[in-house]
Amino acid sequence: MNELEIKTIVDKHRKFFYSNVSLNVDYRIRALQKLKITILKYEDKICEALKDDLGKSSFESYMCEVGLVLDELSYMIKHTKSFAKDKRVHTPISQFHSKSFQKSSPYGVVLVVSPWNYPFLLTMDPLIDALAAGNTVILKPSAYSPATSNVIKEIIEECFSEEYVSVVVGGREENHYLLQQKFDYIFFTGSKKVGMQVMEKASAHLTPVTLELGGKSPCIVEKSANIKLAAKRIVFGKYLNCGQTCVAPDYIYCDNTIKDELIEELKKQILFQYGATPLTNENYGKIINQKHFDRICRLIDSEKIVHGGKTDEAALKIEPTVMDNVTFDDAVMKEEIFGPILPIVTYDSLENAITKINCMEHPLALYLFTSDKKIAKQVTSECQFGGGCINDVIIHLATNQMGFGGFGESGMGSYHGKAGFDTFSHYKSMVDKKAWIDLPMRYQPYRELNRKLLKLFLK
Repeated sequence: MNELEIKTIVDKHRKFFYSNVSLNVDYRIRALQKLKITILKYEDKICEALKDDLGKSSFESYMCEVGLVLDELSYMIKHTKSFAKDKRVHTPISQFHSKSFQKSSPYGVVLVVSPWNYPFLLTMDPLIDALAAGNTVILKPSAYSPATSNVIKEIIEECFSEEYVSVVVGGREENHYLLQQKFDYIFFTGSKKVGMQVMEKASAHLTPVTLELGGKSPCIVEKSANIKLAAKRIVFGKYLNCGQTCVAPDYIYCDNTIKDELIEELKKQILFQYGATPLTNENYGKIINQKHFDRICRLIDSEKIVHGGKTDEAALKIEPTVMDNVTFDDAVMKEEIFGPILPIVTYDSLENAITKINCMEHPLALYLFTSDKKIAKQVTSECQFGGGCINDVIIHLATNQMGFGGFGESGMGSYHGKAGFDTFSHYKSMVDKKAWIDLPMRYQPYRELNRKLLKLFLK
């Protein structure tokens, strides 16, 4: 798609937005209902596309993508009307007699740029929130997951007119042309490097952005933790989607007194959950492409492997791998892994561990396994990160009741549920002043009596 074609799409969206059709809340709800019906119709096709792109099983595809999208749709269909209502706020006596309220207003034409690792979920969730808020949306799914991108395009074209929701497929050239356009809001999920480029392009038009990035999310295992449970849940969260999850535990940071016990439990859980030959497990996915396969393989230090390490280049598969005796100077600790490698780093003092984490770039997630409530409070208060779990991993993103997002280098802004509606809405602060009374004190000429009355109201 060339630059002129993309500009034409944006112009159509802006014209449609200013027709005020999407300001009607019932119109938004009907759109969400239609999207839900269509996704249910395409469920099998979506799962097949995810299998083609990432080797995901139908169970994992539903659990981590389709099911979560349907849940977000159900939530927004139920709550959009209440979210869109004017919100009355307290009016100070100095504004007597008037009514103060906040009025939600859609930004306008929104661009959603989504990644390849959860290509359906991370395209549809921000779309749902943006539509609920009353915007028009242009979607740009990843070129690395073409099967899913094509299904998304098919769904959207069946559901919506092209001036309301559009899908632009393609690669870097299309991304470049899109970012030359003026949007009213940009929502980007992906790498920090590309996120910086998106923010730079958006700044030319002073366009607000939400950036959902990533980082090295630590998983602290404190000595009071239930080691068996910790291992079970860490293995699930780390190797889900072959580690290609932005909130996967990037590395374990554990008390050195429990490291050996933890490693043995991790080995048992990998064997139990993935079998003796994970590379032939049909429910274990694959790395997205050769480029990422090669990058991940370079991070594996064969001398530090304590479990796994085998690869199948033809199938783009890497076994669930555990590495011991890792330091922060190792290659695997220099970048976000985004693959099925689990390094284990130890600490002698929890305080030193907290200091080290805070010296690094702020991660998208942090996980803590402990039985000590004081330690849980200390770590979650003193460490800086986007969000996380105590005694579990990754599940904090699967709720409509809390916003999900990054912090610092791991991103800015949040979405899901009400937080998503808020992200794609501007709230106008309004005062409705009554005409039957007009206090004279604010008008010139100013008098001493007016000054004394003003102090009574504003002190």
